[in-house]
Amino acid sequence: MAALAAAVLTAGGLVASAETARAADADVATNGGFESGLTGWSCTGGSGVTVSTPVRSGTSALKATPAGSDNAKCSQTVTVRPDSAYTLSAWVQGSYVYLGAAGTGTTDVSTWTPSAPSWQKLTTSFRTGPATNSVTLYTNGWYGTPAYHVDDLSLVGPGGETGQPPAVPTGLRAATVTASSVGLAWSPVAGATGYTVHRDGAPDLNVPGTSTTVTGLSPATAYRFQVSATNAAGRSARSSAVTATTQTGGGSGNGADLPAHALVGYLHSSFANGAGYTRMFDVPASWDVINLAFGEPTSVTSGDIRFSLCPVAECPNVESPAEFKAAIRAKQAAGKKVLISIGGQNGQVQLASTAARDAFVSSVSKIIDEYGLDGLDIDFEGHSLSLNNGDTDFRNPTSPVIVNLISAVKSLKAKYGADFVLTMAPETFFVQLGYQFYGSGPWGGQDPRAGAYLPVIHALRDDLTLLHVQDYNSGPIMGLDNQYHSMGGADFHIAMTDMLLTGFPVAGDTTKVFPALDPGQVAIGLPASSQAGNGHTTPSEVNKALDCLTKKTNCGSYQTHGTWPALRGLMTWSINWDRFNQWEFSRNFDSYYGG
Repeated sequence: MAALAAAVLTAGGLVASAETARAADADVATNGGFESGLTGWSCTGGSGVTVSTPVRSGTSALKATPAGSDNAKCSQTVTVRPDSAYTLSAWVQGSYVYLGAAGTGTTDVSTWTPSAPSWQKLTTSFRTGPATNSVTLYTNGWYGTPAYHVDDLSLVGPGGETGQPPAVPTGLRAATVTASSVGLAWSPVAGATGYTVHRDGAPDLNVPGTSTTVTGLSPATAYRFQVSATNAAGRSARSSAVTATTQTGGGSGNGADLPAHALVGYLHSSFANGAGYTRMFDVPASWDVINLAFGEPTSVTSGDIRFSLCPVAECPNVESPAEFKAAIRAKQAAGKKVLISIGGQNGQVQLASTAARDAFVSSVSKIIDEYGLDGLDIDFEGHSLSLNNGDTDFRNPTSPVIVNLISAVKSLKAKYGADFVLTMAPETFFVQLGYQFYGSGPWGGQDPRAGAYLPVIHALRDDLTLLHVQDYNSGPIMGLDNQYHSMGGADFHIAMTDMLLTGFPVAGDTTKVFPALDPGQVAIGLPASSQAGNGHTTPSEVNKALDCLTKKTNCGSYQTHGTWPALRGLMTWSINWDRFNQWEFSRNFDSYYGG
């Protein structure tokens, strides 16, 4: 730390006394007082939030918290004039707080304070290069130190009408393509505050980030897309075009001949617990997908999955295997899907070897064949999935438990064909937390399970029928507004679902964006009653979440990045607990969708 301080102090010798601002100068920083939340700012790993205390002026200030290998760097790119003088300043609190400017075209500058128990002003200045049109301003703390605060940041110098529109975006590509939607992504542009997607013969689509999903498209149709970047000075020219052809058929494909709005539930078939046993024949017609809970391994690493009905001693009213199979066939004849769910809270599954992978495929196939099931639900929890050190790109995973699971599921899909139904029920820790943290991080030290489902979802997204993340038994999770959201109300479900339908940079890296899923592939996971799990949401709050996501009404303070009337529906733990609670959950679903 002492060596670091000496190096930074040497850099501090570059700091010049601020020039007196000329009459034509202006503050060209965006939202430097953080009165508009984090608008205009990007913080690594989602480390920044706005707070109401302490503040130096106004009602808000930035609070950024280093964690592990993340130094909580918050930055924005602003438009500047070439060959011009600028003064950068900010008021800070905390230990080892840094302020700097990068990309100046001359000498990048920074200044810092080792300790600011009360508000302290940092100031530095620079001159832009002869071809410099944008500069990145930043603040950061230091690894392992407490949170720092920033307020009243400004960059004073020539601005206004002399600003330049951003450059033309590059790297436009089609991501997930379904029968009704095309996912798009592109590379970020310095100085851009937003982007516009252009499609021939359609209104322009304005988006804040570098990915989006264009919905409402016709099956088996070719569409041509371009994107432009915008800022206060104007809009760039359009990018090179990319053409994508939607899939044949309706919905999201992938075995999803489901109703437009489906209700998914878990049936305690191998155990009872406090909700009691419910026979397959007694499951009401409201349930469109029935997941049999659970298939479990003979050991954590064997890959050998077994399933059997609840013992009579635990479930006196359990049906015979023959009756159970007959009831499954009756459900399927009525258009329902019945799946085997693997894992659960107690069923840890680690496919750490190819032998375990092959045993998984073989044993799951036997269960599917014996009971005549429609597919597979992956409900890996606990320590089933984690990322090895150095496995930092969700698009190219290297951890054996991840690679082998993907391979096993693809083998099952190939064996059973296009009608094979594949669903997943990860916890928020394994999905949305990936916006902040991914695995052990680039330098180690983080929980290796963080975001560990993302490579599985991404690799299997073309085979995936439904993703229903468990929006329960969860800690607070940061949404795309860089605010933390807590379970139990509409806000949590809105924010968590918006992340899946908008896409997000993984661990704050804008070069590694998890693309949006098709809304027909997404359902919201909730507990059926207060006894079923932490985070129970009342029917009125469930309806608010559905209103916001599908109609953009009743949204509260969180602003979604789109409207998705094709959102597939709801999942619950569990059918048994819903029966215990007088069918409140399923009756509310039926009432909302007019069932």
